Amino acid sequence: MNKIYNPKKSEWLELLKRPTQTVENIENTVAEIFTDVQRRGDKAISKYTEFFDGIKLKTMIVSSEEIAKASILVSEDLKKAIQTAKSNIEAFHTAQKTERVNVETSKGVTCWQEKRPIQKVGLYIPGGTAPLFSTVLMLTVPANIAGCQEVVLCSPPNKEGQIANEILYAAQLCGVTKIMKVGGIQAIAGLTFGTKEIPQVYKIFGPGNQFVTVAKQLATKFGVAIDMPAGPSELLVVADDSANASYVASDLLSQAEHGADSQVILVSTSKQLIDEISSEVKSQIKALPRLDLTQRAIDNSKLIYVETHEIALDMINTYAPEHFIVCTKNEDFYVDHIANAGSVFIGNYTPESAGDYASGTNHTLPTNGFSRAYSGVNLDSFTKSITFQKITKEGIKNIGTTIELMAEAEGLQAHKNAVTLRLNDLNNE
Repeated sequence: MNKIYNPKKSEWLELLKRPTQTVENIENTVAEIFTDVQRRGDKAISKYTEFFDGIKLKTMIVSSEEIAKASILVSEDLKKAIQTAKSNIEAFHTAQKTERVNVETSKGVTCWQEKRPIQKVGLYIPGGTAPLFSTVLMLTVPANIAGCQEVVLCSPPNKEGQIANEILYAAQLCGVTKIMKVGGIQAIAGLTFGTKEIPQVYKIFGPGNQFVTVAKQLATKFGVAIDMPAGPSELLVVADDSANASYVASDLLSQAEHGADSQVILVSTSKQLIDEISSEVKSQIKALPRLDLTQRAIDNSKLIYVETHEIALDMINTYAPEHFIVCTKNEDFYVDHIANAGSVFIGNYTPESAGDYASGTNHTLPTNGFSRAYSGVNLDSFTKSITFQKITKEGIKNIGTTIELMAEAEGLQAHKNAVTLRLNDLNNE
């Protein structure tokens, strides 16, 4: 791990740079695949599935028989764990429901706002080195609470042409309407344009690698919304002498094992703690089955010493982490003043993995600094707000002159006339 002491503020941006490829390096590939899928549909998707995933499929659609078989193969203990996590996620996201907002802005002018579900959503569930069945819960549970009519799940197949049993079990448990064996750029393209097998959707959710992230961003050019740009996972921990070095090390490793392009950072006001955590990481990493991937991420990690908590907070807000763990005596200072973070974990007994699986918050979060402007997935992500208004005769009399004057000042005579005609009729009654 790289130890850095008292870096100058002018060096922060370079120091905190994510270990990712630039968009320019991959957007040509993404655009090429999108164009092919738009023209040739399922044939193009089949070609890329064979090329990237090494399997030629007769159909991408997962059958009910496959789902039933997969559910049998999931252990009862794991099923109970998944059900417990689902219950907690449901509780937290159900609490996010809001009532209709209804206001009489002027006498006779009533305005209100109501939430409506997005009718068709596509969920991308990464497979690859770690099939993330937990993400199925994080996306399908709020989709169902919101009332989405069509929930299409895409996940890459393995070399045998199958999706992980746990993903299929979680999907059927949460009421996914259609499951597709397709991943990567081609999955996002399929959801964007629609094919004979893949339904077109209105919004795409889910994390992925840099190619998937760029594909989602390209989808927006074709009228499809996305949850956020969510790429390789990242974690920043702030800690002082009150932190448990072994706990912090385990949290850093838990994010590093996602993949070689993950990033983990420690910011600390204690040089001794930095040394202790570094030793713990070296010790704990030896027992991990994903040692090679984890080590590559750790090689890119940074342990940063700063002299004060004020400097630490400034650095953290500059970085804008996806996951932010606070292990300090003055935890309220960070909780009260953090401006840019996807999700915050407070205290020695709040591991980031709790949020990944079962505490109830959502783990689909903005990465790569996007937490400066994006929220993580929540119930509102699956709805849109529609405004309504009803104006009575008294109401149009009250605000009519205001509308006329503003429309005339903007040079929009037809806008003014739409009010004037009504006012004239009312004045002649």
